[in-house]
Amino acid sequence: MTGANAALAFTLELAMLAALGYWGFRTGSGLGLRLLLGLGAPALAIALWSLFLAAGGPRFPQPTAVTIVLKLLVLGSAGLALYAAGRPTLALVYGALVVLSVTVEYSTR
Repeated sequence: MTGANAALAFTLELAMLAALGYWGFRTGSGLGLRLLLGLGAPALAIALWSLFLAAGGPRFPQPTAVTIVLKLLVLGSAGLALYAAGRPTLALVYGALVVLSVTVEYSTR
């Protein structure tokens, strides 16, 4: 992975957590549900990432094709969250950057 793409990938991972939290805090109808979704969605993404996608060696390594699909699903969930939170343009830009980053990462191996 190139240095520029590694920086982009890390930025997208952080943006994913922010987007999922943003969606959660804007979605629920009461304070309890907003807290649950706003903290739970990023926590679930962190758990999935650390178990299956961590750069330093995931706990449960997967074949490359499965890793690519998981990465697109987990990162892509943030794009869907942005869209659901009323930010369609931001969701589109984020989604395009995710596809670009994952494509560059796995085409340069």
